[in-house]
Amino acid sequence: MESLMVVLVGVLTTVGTYLILSRNMIRIILGSAVLSHAVHLLILTVGGLKTGDVPLLNHSDGPFTNALPQALILTAIVISFATTAFLLVLAYRVYKTNGTDDVSELRGTLDE
Repeated sequence: MESLMVVLVGVLTTVGTYLILSRNMIRIILGSAVLSHAVHLLILTVGGLKTGDVPLLNHSDGPFTNALPQALILTAIVISFATTAFLLVLAYRVYKTNGTDDVSELRGTLDE
């Protein structure tokens, strides 16, 4: 199962990199969101895809699952959602101000 997850992380990283290298701001924002999802899956895979019991006292003596990767992923999801929302609002404001979302056309614009 880990090998499938690693392949999926590679595909998501490739797609995210391709989107980030485009000239359209919306594609850049979507690329950063896809890359953040790839990182979430990578953290989950590195943390181990094992089955076990909850880590509570007096519950069982078997193997436990580690709750740290899930906590890190939950925190990263919240941060990436906030970053994506901020970037979408910023892109909307740039489009309303300049009339374009092409990054190469926005370079070097000065109010004269």
